[in-house]
Amino acid sequence: MKDILVSETFHKLYNSDSRKMDKLSDESVNLVLTSPPYPMVEMWDDLFKSWDKNTKNALSKNLGNEAFEAMHLQLDKVWGECFRVLKEGGILLINIGDATRSIGGEFSLFSNHSRILQACRNFGFTSLPDILWRKQTNSPTKFMGSGMYPVGAYVTYEHEYILILRKGGLRKYSKSETEIRRNSAFFWEERNVWFSDVWDLKGERQIFKDVGASRERTAAFPLDFAYRLVNMFSIKGDTVLDPFLGTGTASLAALLSSRNSLGYDVDQGILEISRKKLLAAVNVSSKILQNRLQSHLDFISDRKKQKKEISHTNKHYGFPVVTSQETELTFELVDSSLEIEHFSLKAHYSPYNLQNSSKK
Repeated sequence: MKDILVSETFHKLYNSDSRKMDKLSDESVNLVLTSPPYPMVEMWDDLFKSWDKNTKNALSKNLGNEAFEAMHLQLDKVWGECFRVLKEGGILLINIGDATRSIGGEFSLFSNHSRILQACRNFGFTSLPDILWRKQTNSPTKFMGSGMYPVGAYVTYEHEYILILRKGGLRKYSKSETEIRRNSAFFWEERNVWFSDVWDLKGERQIFKDVGASRERTAAFPLDFAYRLVNMFSIKGDTVLDPFLGTGTASLAALLSSRNSLGYDVDQGILEISRKKLLAAVNVSSKILQNRLQSHLDFISDRKKQKKEISHTNKHYGFPVVTSQETELTFELVDSSLEIEHFSLKAHYSPYNLQNSSKK
């Protein structure tokens, strides 16, 4: 097998406010993947109040629309910073849910996703087709409003958005990046699932123990969710930024995918969770690759039974693939994840070997 192109990656966590990411240079990041605090969701009120007195005043006076706009004006500062640090052709991915809330006795929907899209387009981002994430965290018997009586009942919200935005035109690749891009390919059957506009993934269970975190919940998304997005919208060796890192899922997905990562969070206790996740990446790497590759081998087996054509072979592993773009796809196993200094880590990789799985 040809030597891997990425043998180590670096991961830095900043205990700082992402509304001003002055430690990051202009055009230094390839992908931003984040889930921000959700405006008009009560668990985030205290954070937004601490950022801006206008939010506090509007909420105290039950002025819902004013509070909504004041909260988003603070998030706008982060999107502006994301535009600055992203390279041309870089992608911004934002997981956001709309909010439903009663303010002053009036129940209303606050459309976070449309407000963020508007702001990002104003900064110069191009909006691309988005993904609906059906979290299915609610019981099917739960409802809002007047129950069985018409007009006063409300639709149960079980989806969130993955907004996809690009800075500038299509990314241009150097000669070396073109080779890395071929090694960063995904399977044909993965593409068919990953690039669907509706995802059904369960939300992340959030448990914090003995880490000194000052808040009990985050806007965490599942590892499968972040892993997909990192592989869909970056190549190996890229740098992935999460300006609202929380428990570190985006950074972990980047590390497992042979990407570098940067993360910001104002809560040092929650950054400790991120740090521990990254240090334990070796335990996750083998399992996630085994599951991914076994799923492919099962898919190929089923395709053969259906007598469907399989006309290509992966050059590195010898198993069949559907398209020529999958023939140079490779995987790396995380050998180690070590702390250089507090909140700064380095991961080392080796080629992933299938052993006898290509004979299945």
